[in-house]
Amino acid sequence: MPLFPRNLQTIRQRISDAARKAERNPNSIKLVAVSKAKDEADIRAALDAGHKVFGENRVQEAQAKYPALRAAHPDLKLHMIGSLQTNKAEDAVQLFDVIETLDRPRLAAALSEAIKKTGRNPECYIEVNIGGELQKSGIAPEMLGDFLGFCRDSCGLNVTGLMALPPQHADPMPFFQQMKQLADTHKLPHLSLGMSGDFEAAIACGATEVRIGTALFGPR
Repeated sequence: MPLFPRNLQTIRQRISDAARKAERNPNSIKLVAVSKAKDEADIRAALDAGHKVFGENRVQEAQAKYPALRAAHPDLKLHMIGSLQTNKAEDAVQLFDVIETLDRPRLAAALSEAIKKTGRNPECYIEVNIGGELQKSGIAPEMLGDFLGFCRDSCGLNVTGLMALPPQHADPMPFFQQMKQLADTHKLPHLSLGMSGDFEAAIACGATEVRIGTALFGPR
């Protein structure tokens, strides 16, 4: 069996096992295949294996790969999971179905203008700097309520979830648990947590989607 289908089968089973262990429905967890630095052939192999949800870190890279793929697979869904510059907001709105890295008021305003101009209205997740790390983007947890209100009331954004990356060398569980509490407090149904090395812990804490690249596609 080729690499991706074999890995996909393994990851789906691990997601299912983690969900059942947490007494959750495996179907409530979405697998986002991170296709950063992968070419169209790799993505076509994933599509041929029946996978339809992908994540990209850069607008320009996604623009080069996905228009033709989307034309051939209209049910393909694309998530923006990397930092987004305000000058790329319109391109992102035109291309992505979900923008997971809404992290500052200027970007919220830029996305609002892009939505008005293009007529497309992707879902948005607010990125939370859950570890309070200076080198990372994201909204501080204590500012989430005010920022959510601004995004919805002032910018008209369709905010439906939260996203976070825990500190790299720390136990992710406390951070995942805090993210689940924030999502519940603000009644946000989607929670994007967990990558190749920690997605089972994320599922145990309530993640509704996991972002997995290396464990699916192999090393970059």
